[in-house]
Amino acid sequence: MIVERPGYRLELMSDGRRAVLSSPTADHWLTLSLLASFDRVGCVDETTAYETSTDGTTVTLVRRSSAWEAAAVALECRDDTIEVRAWVEGQGSLEDVHLLGGRSVHARTGLFRTGTSFATLFSANPGDPAKLLRGAEEEAVLGVNGDGELGRGHWFFTPPPLFLAFRRHDEERWLGLGLAAPVRELGFVQAVHRPGYRAFHLTLEYQAHTTVDGRFEAPAVVLTPGLKTPYDGIRAQRHDLARRGAAPVVEEQDAPDWWQGGIFCGWGAQCHLASAGRGPAPALATQENYDAFLAALERHGVVPPTVVIDDKWQRTYGRNEPDEAKWPDLRTWIARRHEHDQHVLLWWKAWDPEGLPPELCVRRLDGTPVALDPTAPGAADLLHELMTELLSSGGLDADGLKIDFTATTPSGSSRTSSGGLWGIALLHELLRVVYDGAKAAKADALVITQTPHPAFADVTDMVRLNDMLRLDDPGPMRPETVVPQMRHRAAIAAAALPDRLIDTDDWAVPDLATWRDYLAVKPELGVPSLYYATNVNVGGEALEDSDYAALRAVLGSGG
Repeated sequence: MIVERPGYRLELMSDGRRAVLSSPTADHWLTLSLLASFDRVGCVDETTAYETSTDGTTVTLVRRSSAWEAAAVALECRDDTIEVRAWVEGQGSLEDVHLLGGRSVHARTGLFRTGTSFATLFSANPGDPAKLLRGAEEEAVLGVNGDGELGRGHWFFTPPPLFLAFRRHDEERWLGLGLAAPVRELGFVQAVHRPGYRAFHLTLEYQAHTTVDGRFEAPAVVLTPGLKTPYDGIRAQRHDLARRGAAPVVEEQDAPDWWQGGIFCGWGAQCHLASAGRGPAPALATQENYDAFLAALERHGVVPPTVVIDDKWQRTYGRNEPDEAKWPDLRTWIARRHEHDQHVLLWWKAWDPEGLPPELCVRRLDGTPVALDPTAPGAADLLHELMTELLSSGGLDADGLKIDFTATTPSGSSRTSSGGLWGIALLHELLRVVYDGAKAAKADALVITQTPHPAFADVTDMVRLNDMLRLDDPGPMRPETVVPQMRHRAAIAAAALPDRLIDTDDWAVPDLATWRDYLAVKPELGVPSLYYATNVNVGGEALEDSDYAALRAVLGSGG
């Protein structure tokens, strides 16, 4: 079988388990493996035999599986895309699902990956801040779990669009690769691009939290050739997911004017005090310090329209009750900010179980709580209660939330949850409950997240670009990479969520010169954000009169 379209050429090979995808001029792109493996608890999935059929546009490989009653992979050639779908039938709990490659013990044995002639890989999940692109032989992770430790630094967007793109060294156009499924079916913690020698496959890590009883279909792999840029591919993916009912349709956001004003977040100023020996940064989220931060800005005529009280204003992360030793009367403090035509957001730490009863939490097998479980009986009621206490006029009357630490989404097979959701789907459920509770408490509450996956458009108002640098990485910082990196992230967020605002962030700059460079471009990228009142943190350099003049122009003036 040979299929030729304006943008690609596909030829089924004689062995029936491979198909060569090439450019219209026959330059090799991929040798697609039509195998897949759906490993379940206690049984690795191997193909023991297969039969391949085709109707001229769709190739179907029906395989005999060592783990399932039935299994198949279908490759459909469409006008502009190629779609690969894999499914199994039977019973079991999924561990890893391998797509575009799988294990076989039929004739030749082992793992058969998709072969590639691509040299460059684009990931919609930012990694090394010094790089916008990576080699096709490198790993890429798209998911909801990570941190600053080496090898885990893929936490800036959680989740990002589930999208990769590839390019040959001698071509300008890109081949996009996206995963398509409704968000409640994204029960894996992460999707991993696993490279081999001139080859790769995808692994979706379900971690034994998805139970199959009957038919189970993995997310479709959608290949899109001929992309001018990867960002074009992300835009196309948003519309494709909306067409499938797997993401909200793109529609203009009815945003209150105040959402688009500048933001002051006190975390950088807290960290500057910590570097001066005043104590740990979370201990410095106090009313006294925030009054001092805002007074220092106001002395220079800078009055930010929105103020974020950062980590740790609350006594416990789980209950989010004000720490009265730090904030003797937070409600009155917020009211005073309202009198000055300012709005106040509260930093909210996702998942943290501090202060919560174990029955409301994801737990280790020994019963130790590790994360709030939004599917546990009573958890949604608690979250709605908390939103009322934080945001309603009868509570603290804050104006919204800056949600952080979504990258601490629970991971691991030796953990228990209540509602059958896991991974990306579980994070969406947490944010759905919080978002709905926030809007019920205050209709114009602003909710900021770091989740530019298209399906998360219904649980966020503004996407935060996150930290400029990974401060835990060894070696010298690369100041010259900051502005290109943040432009890159803004382009990803704008392509995936064109109907949502962008928080440009401000943490952490290596020096004052870099901070100035980034400040100058923030209004182009989104809503300008400021983390410092008197000094930048890493270098400790003091802001000068010219810097405050620039801030007055960007954030707002008190006179």
